[in-house]
This record gives sequence, C-alpha cells and structure tokens, in this order.
Amino acid sequence: MSALILGHKNPDTDSIVSAIVCADLYKKRGLDVVPAAQGKPAPETQFVLERFGFEAPEVVTSVAGRDIYLVDFSDRAQAPADIDEANLKGIVDHHKLGDVTSSSPLECIIWTAGCTNTILKAMYDYCGIEIPKNIAGIMLCAILSDTVIFKSPTTTDMDRKAAKELAEIAGVADLEALGMELFTAKSAVAGCSPRDLIFRDFKDFDMSGHKVGVGQLELVSLDLVADMMPAIEEELGRIRAEGRHSALFLLTDIMKEGSRLVLASEDPARVAGAFGVEVSDFMWLPGVMSRKKQVVPALEKAFRG
Repeated sequence: MSALILGHKNPDTDSIVSAIVCADLYKKRGLDVVPAAQGKPAPETQFVLERFGFEAPEVVTSVAGRDIYLVDFSDRAQAPADIDEANLKGIVDHHKLGDVTSSSPLECIIWTAGCTNTILKAMYDYCGIEIPKNIAGIMLCAILSDTVIFKSPTTTDMDRKAAKELAEIAGVADLEALGMELFTAKSAVAGCSPRDLIFRDFKDFDMSGHKVGVGQLELVSLDLVADMMPAIEEELGRIRAEGRHSALFLLTDIMKEGSRLVLASEDPARVAGAFGVEVSDFMWLPGVMSRKKQVVPALEKAFRG
C-alpha cells in the first residue's frame, strides 16, 4: 500500500499543495507515495488547483497501519486521531518542531521559511530534479499565500528567491496580480456559515496543558464580514465550549496589514494581554499578519506565566 503524504487538519493552500508537490518529488526519487488531505480545499486552494489543472487529494481521516509523511505540520493536535498507530517516515515543515514521534529514523526537514513549498523548492534543487511547469505554478501560489504576497513577517529571502524562480518556470510575469487573485478567491464568504469561516484555517495548540484554538481568515477587506460579526462571535463561543480554554479568530486585512482579534476564553484578559490590548468589542492588532510568528509565541508566553 502506498505511503500517504499528509498535511494538517483544516488544510490551507500550503498544506494541500505541499502534499501534491512532495508526492511528485518523492515519486521521482523512487518512493511509492500518494498525496492526501485532512479536509476539502478552501476556496483559494480550489482556485489554485483548477488554475493549474490538479484534482484535490483524497480526504483521509484515519492513518492506522499506514506509512505516512507529514507536510506543513508536526503537531499531534493537527494530525488524525490515530497517528500513533501509523508509521511516521518523514516530515517537511516550516513551523516549530511539534510533538509527534517515530519508532525508527526518519527523513525530517524543518527549515526557517515562510512556506513549506519554499523548502520543497530547495529539495528539488538539491536532488537535481526538474520542476514541471504546473507544479511550479501551485508552488508559487502557496508561497504567495503563506507569505501574504511577501507582507508577512515570516517572509525570508529564500521565499522571495524561490518565488521568482518558480514564476519563471510557470510562466507567471506579475506576482502581485496573481497574489491578489489568490486573496480575492480566499475572501469568498458568500454562502459560508460562521463555523465554516472560522474552521477554514483553524489549528489547535497545547498551551501549557490548555487547549487553545486559533483560526485565521485573510481578507482583502474586513467589510466583507461586517454583517456576520455577531454570528461569528456567537459561534466562536460555541467552539470554545467544545473542550477549549480559549478560541481565537484572527480576521486579517491584507491591505491594512493588521488583524482584528475575536476572542472567546475562560480568561479573556490574559489572552488579550498577550497582544498588549484590553478586552473590548473591537480589538485591532496592527501589523499582526502571522499566526505562526506573531500569535502562537505570544500565547505560549502568556500561558507559561
């Protein structure tokens, strides 16, 4: 049975694209692998797949007895519930080292970059394997998405270099224009429930023994969800009550380069204080664009205190 290459729960573009791209690279290295996902593509991801001619990977909820490679995560909370019954073979990620473990040596590449696909680009180069035009296209989109068109503080020179080289392979002349197409697709909220929007890109974290969920929705304008805010706040409260100490939802305005924090918590003052704000009806975090670099570390520090 083929090994699975799998991204995190509530997959974003980088997660799903990384699985497809890593599978292409590993097959060319002679490995028997298939891409998979822990959910269906969000609107932005679907736009990317359709634009470059890819089908969405198979959705997988159980990995017991399977060989698996993880991409774009290494936290147990973001894995299938039965991950301990799988055989972990490798990791490619750009986040902090999580708490998954393996029973045998594995190929693990965790690198400081704004996007997993930046690392995969370096892996293609290292292996001397040519990147197909359509693969380069989805890799470029993942980098533009994860770095918020290079506005995120997680962006590195390696991301910019990889994007430039991938654009040349994919035949993309205007990165800014493609990035705006991505975020216009990501901003599609019509017909979506508050829960759908919160869980479009939502991750749970263990903060010193407390379960904390953090969702993020990147929009070209927060006006797109203005009428939905009471329902979003109500739904976030229900999500917190599902066994979480706190549930946060970041509404990130990519044009204004900041995020509105929506919060439901057993200790809201403690959580809001992690970002230097007081609890109010409108908590604006100027310059906060990255959950990975600006939100999770601040929360971990607050919960350690």
